[in-house]
Amino acid sequence: MINRKNGDIGMNERSGPLTGVKVLEFAGLGPGPFAGTFFADLGAQVLRIERPGAPDAAATRSDARGRRAIELDLKDPADVATALALSEKADLLFEGNRPGVMERLGLGPETVLAHNSALVYGRMTGWGQSGPYAHTAGHDINYLALTGALHAIGPEERPIPPLNLAADYGGGAMFLVAGLLAALVHARTTGQGQVVDVGMTDCASYLMSLFYGMRAAGDWADARSANLLDGGAPFYDTYRCADGRFVAIGSIEPQFYALLLKATGTEDQLAGVQMDKTRWPERKEILRAAFARKTRDEWCAIMEGTDICFAPVLSLDEAPKHPHNVARGTFVDVGGVTLPAPAPRFSATPSTAPAAPRPIERDRGDALAAWGV
Repeated sequence: MINRKNGDIGMNERSGPLTGVKVLEFAGLGPGPFAGTFFADLGAQVLRIERPGAPDAAATRSDARGRRAIELDLKDPADVATALALSEKADLLFEGNRPGVMERLGLGPETVLAHNSALVYGRMTGWGQSGPYAHTAGHDINYLALTGALHAIGPEERPIPPLNLAADYGGGAMFLVAGLLAALVHARTTGQGQVVDVGMTDCASYLMSLFYGMRAAGDWADARSANLLDGGAPFYDTYRCADGRFVAIGSIEPQFYALLLKATGTEDQLAGVQMDKTRWPERKEILRAAFARKTRDEWCAIMEGTDICFAPVLSLDEAPKHPHNVARGTFVDVGGVTLPAPAPRFSATPSTAPAAPRPIERDRGDALAAWGV
């Protein structure tokens, strides 16, 4: 549940399970800003440090909402001293620079933890803080490639990058948040802070644990579109409909598979052993022909509300309007922009509704005062 107050929500009026937690964010690219938004959406008091001359975030920048931002020139000793003073007030700090950059600025973990021994210091990079690739540039597609995950995703002829969800956001931002919160529990119990090294290759590999286990057990072919969950199975795939739109089918369990065959009128053709991989290609062609006979909306009328494990494949414009998403409040209006609402939902400590990003506070006095600096 989201606490949907009307009007502008002040940075110190936000609510959520992390109310009272102070997070110092050194602005960067990729998943770092999303982690800052996640902390802010959960009620933390987040302060983002921007480089001099950084532009104000547009209303469409959902990864800049919910927190104050100030400029600091980290090549200026006075501003470095200000950053150190802020770190003394923080519970969590995170940065996403290449290894060694923060040390050269005088803001590495050893220096900062000497000022605040209970601080949790998060470092998020693509390759991690060590290893042969640690100092080289990269993006989500490169990190994912090194884990085996990219090899497993896509049609048989080539791998397909799954947006930047798996390494940047899943293996980066979400593991950063989880790691910092785990270390925060330890710090509040013992008074001892620590460094959390979030390498996206490590974390995206961790997300692949199920598939490495299945591979070791002989239940996963090291090829694309040849397995249960990668589009190889006829009962776990997407199908084009008569109007060119798609539906998604996930009828793995036998009882759900039986419902699929009945709804598509393919019982006579597809009866038999469901898990016989040698027959999957021909069975998929039969289902392709069946789904091509009706429009996506016609299939929705037949399959929605059943246990077939069915959903229409919605576009980005369609998803916010779907009745289920409307009923759940899955999307919200943020400064005139339709964006996903904060998640998950909390019964006792609901988050406030997100507000559009605030301009960077060029006169940083109020922001510093709010942190007691």
